[in-house]
Amino acid sequence: MKTLKNRYGLMFMPLLILLACNTTTKPEQSGFDRKDAEQKVKRYGSITGLKPEKIAAYKKLHAAAWPGVLKKITECNIHNYSIYLKEIDGKPYLFSYFEYTGKDFDADMKKMAADTTTQRWWKETAPMQIPLPDAAAKSETWSGMEEVFHQN
Repeated sequence: MKTLKNRYGLMFMPLLILLACNTTTKPEQSGFDRKDAEQKVKRYGSITGLKPEKIAAYKKLHAAAWPGVLKKITECNIHNYSIYLKEIDGKPYLFSYFEYTGKDFDADMKKMAADTTTQRWWKETAPMQIPLPDAAAKSETWSGMEEVFHQN
């Protein structure tokens, strides 16, 4: 009897696994709407120049980012925030990437800009950076970038 159970168990196990993996639930049954989930995250990429003599200081500052700044970034619905450094034609550039999960980007950015700790942080970082012409024309530091591809 035990051998029979093992034999049938082994025969039906792949079928059970297949059924479990292929079970579909309609979004309205699960409370999950794929379209809503995709709209909850907006990705941002931007670029700015960096003064060559400030590379070491910029890296050192970001290696010990201020806790209050990090907290405010999270409070403003920004996640997976990264900054990369790349030299192009002998000039250093910074590329930033983050994901925004809030509902009102402009309001969250105003909230961040009003934060005194963040203002102090920007007073440290802004003089190290060289805005690209499009950002400089708008008195901004970072130039936004167009997303041309994304794969989850």
